[in-house]
Amino acid sequence: MRDVYIAGVGMTPFGKFFETPVRSHAEQACAEALADASMTADEVGAVFFGNAVSGVITGQEMIRGQVALRNTGLLGVPIFNVESACASGSSAFHLAWTQVASGAVDVALAIGAEKLTHVDKTKSFAAIGTAVDLSMADELKARFPGGAGQEHDGASTLSNSFFMDLYAGIARDYMDRTGATAEDFAKVAAKNSAHGALNLKAQYRTPRTVDEILASRTVASPLTLLMCSPIGDGSAAVLLCSEEYAARASDPVRVRASVFLSGHNKPEPHQGGVERAARKAYEIAGVGPEDLDVVEVHDAAAPAELIVSEDIGLCPPGDGPKLLESGATTLGGRVPINPSGGLLSKGHPIGATGCAQLVELVEQLRGRAGERQVPNARIGLAENAGGYLGDDFASIAMTILSK
Repeated sequence: MRDVYIAGVGMTPFGKFFETPVRSHAEQACAEALADASMTADEVGAVFFGNAVSGVITGQEMIRGQVALRNTGLLGVPIFNVESACASGSSAFHLAWTQVASGAVDVALAIGAEKLTHVDKTKSFAAIGTAVDLSMADELKARFPGGAGQEHDGASTLSNSFFMDLYAGIARDYMDRTGATAEDFAKVAAKNSAHGALNLKAQYRTPRTVDEILASRTVASPLTLLMCSPIGDGSAAVLLCSEEYAARASDPVRVRASVFLSGHNKPEPHQGGVERAARKAYEIAGVGPEDLDVVEVHDAAAPAELIVSEDIGLCPPGDGPKLLESGATTLGGRVPINPSGGLLSKGHPIGATGCAQLVELVEQLRGRAGERQVPNARIGLAENAGGYLGDDFASIAMTILSK
């Protein structure tokens, strides 16, 4: 396997764009990534298009990538359509990495794009709810009973949000196991809102206090509205290439490890998927958690950041709240987590999220992150998970990049 580099990245603003189709988002991100790499569409050997819910939201099943990219100049090369729930974008990235690493192509484009908003908000929640084994949906609902899902801005009461009920159940288990509190979760959301306020492409750019977050409407105890990621739209693209092509790029970033795993149906006695993926990524990259300078994790709900910080070895099990309280994970700390604002503030257009995390890491490693720049960042890690099997995430991606 040969070394792989990221030559260019592109990303749209994330937000609610009811009149903007997936195609427009994808075209913008794609054009930005090509321009950033000083390459043309003719140089791309393969494209991997990550999208999770277009079939449910817009009715566009099949050939989603070909439809979204038909005006980009990329038609004619292999375009692979990739779907792995919230890990769709990172799945596309991993497959693009495999193509370049194997020598099958010299340049590959990974792109994630999603339109999750819909005038009927219940349709958006229903689309998200398909990321489980539907044959055991009743069993999961019984295990994770919850409250009414709410829109992120708190404007109206919506239908039940199964995934927020599920995340609330995971949060309660974590509280019982570690002594973590709802205030700890609110501190995560407050930190990421402060980071997101510095990100011009974030969906939400309003800093929130711990008290504001705790006082926001309960979605499913202990989760409040501002502890949950919003519904939104957007796209992000990453252009990968061989070392030969990277020599032509102005500021390439090396892919040190790209790992993609499925979770176990019954994790015990296995480690969870995030822990296994992190261990494998560290082994491939030849680094450890102590070497990381910046991290992006999948905080679809605030407790996830604390849980993942333990799973990837930034602190011992149960010490996620202590790590947060120490200031280590805040901008200016030892290892900032989610300087982009994370899913909580940057936004979570499902199919775009994995690529967007990598765009943030590339910007950080290049020193182009502006007010949210992590000084002297040289090694970054992204964790992205999608779907749920009942005891573990269905898909887990772990990526390590270096300057």
